[in-house]
Amino acid sequence: MKASNRFEMKVSLMGDRDLRVIARPNVRLDQTNRGAFQPIQIRGRNSERWVKVLDQTKCIGCHACTTACKSENEVPVGVTRTYVKSVDVGTFPNVRRAFQVTRCNQCENPPCVAACPTAAMYQRPDGIVDFDKRICIGCKACMAACPYDAIFINPDDHSAEKCNFCAHRLDVGLEPACVVVCPTEAIFVGDINDPLSRAAKVINREAVSVRKPEKTTSPAVFYKGAHQATLDPLAATRPGGTTFMWSEMITGPKITNSGTPKGAHANSSAAAMLSYDMAHSVPWGWRVSLYTWTKGIAAGVYPVVLLLALLSKLAMSSTLVRITAPAISLAALAVTGILLIADLKHPERFYLILLKPQPKSWLVRGGFIISAYGGVLVLSLFLGVTHNLALVKLLAYPGIPLAIATAIYTAFLFSQSKARDLWQSPLLLPQLLVQASLLGVGCLVLLRSEIPASLASLSTSVFVALVLTHTVVVIAELVTGHPSAHAKLAIWEMTRGSMAGWFWLGSAGILLGVGALVSADVAVLVSFAGLLAYEHSYVRSAQLVPLA
Repeated sequence: MKASNRFEMKVSLMGDRDLRVIARPNVRLDQTNRGAFQPIQIRGRNSERWVKVLDQTKCIGCHACTTACKSENEVPVGVTRTYVKSVDVGTFPNVRRAFQVTRCNQCENPPCVAACPTAAMYQRPDGIVDFDKRICIGCKACMAACPYDAIFINPDDHSAEKCNFCAHRLDVGLEPACVVVCPTEAIFVGDINDPLSRAAKVINREAVSVRKPEKTTSPAVFYKGAHQATLDPLAATRPGGTTFMWSEMITGPKITNSGTPKGAHANSSAAAMLSYDMAHSVPWGWRVSLYTWTKGIAAGVYPVVLLLALLSKLAMSSTLVRITAPAISLAALAVTGILLIADLKHPERFYLILLKPQPKSWLVRGGFIISAYGGVLVLSLFLGVTHNLALVKLLAYPGIPLAIATAIYTAFLFSQSKARDLWQSPLLLPQLLVQASLLGVGCLVLLRSEIPASLASLSTSVFVALVLTHTVVVIAELVTGHPSAHAKLAIWEMTRGSMAGWFWLGSAGILLGVGALVSADVAVLVSFAGLLAYEHSYVRSAQLVPLA
């Protein structure tokens, strides 16, 4: 009989469904009375919901779980599926060290699964969030979406990876490697739907916590006795210098450490100092920043020119309408596509976004929007070259909405990254629309030799108005009372932290370009460069906030 005082019997039925009959003895088993069992539950395999309990009152910070995980799953040096974070709480001499075992939270509502464009991240029927490296394209959308900073790119095979509960062990009746090796039994797993499991008993009867409940992901990893200074990544300050307790504090353009930078927004008034943590990479770099800029040009030039033609401000037969506008937008869209593919860790698999799409992902939806818009631009350019003006005009009706969709879908893509609070702002969508309009009208100013003088003067005035509108939206973003400390820290990083130079250079460039006593061409180009610098500061700042 098992220590849990229960008996299990698995019955195989026709098909691929198994039933487990779970019984509990209602009398003591002895030589005279055998097999008197009271059935209490019959359920299918698919009703299992695996959960993990981390008892931090027993954790001694030995890192056995980390090494066992690396050994079991062949995790390379430099990355980890699980590790033990430590925070020194209190002031001398009343100080203690608090630990937190950090890993994937196996969410019931996993944002990484929704964001993955090829379903390489998927959720099993038993609740475990697993991954399939064969179809991972390395887009890092799952990393941007994970509120717990639990996903990384394996440097050996360039695919996304994380803790998966040692699913291969569970499937054959073994416990995860970290559970087996823990010397104090601080880690244990179980079925939350089984009231007799140790995990279910602890979760249902004792005080437990989860990380970031406000993200509504319903984590399946529960912490017992964890200090808030370890659960909240902004509660502990980062030490000065370049080392933690016994490890280097890696810094640089691609790496950021957990902790709170000096002078930034803190989330606790308690005395807490981060003593050990892992360095984590920023998923999306300069290519994504540049992509938002080139996409804005692609989504701005064509609709601005075609809209003027539909309003009889430009002749449909003009070279600008027939050839120049669709050609510029098509070229910018091609550069956008190249940047997106180049940013993948598996660029050779980019076609899976279209051939094996996961429809909830905005990378997939954006891919289809861009493809449809690109098709319209190619067809419009062909019709313009062949002087089929009626069809060029007709094509503008689906083309303009597709251009708008191309401009704004990134707002939904970024908002799907639930880890990045700054990107959850409702101002992001109008900001992207204003940017595309600004870039489109700015290109029209650069091409003013091909339009009437009165329209050239109007386009310059509209460009100035759009620059001022964009500035107002940016100011609104800065002064809006963001609801979370993470968003406030991202704003601090953008305006006073490591990205402040890019932000102020970009913001000043946008305005100085308009106000400079130089030619209109120089004014537009300086503003364009400023907008690119601002985009880089915005995209990167949101990712500099520690999550683990």
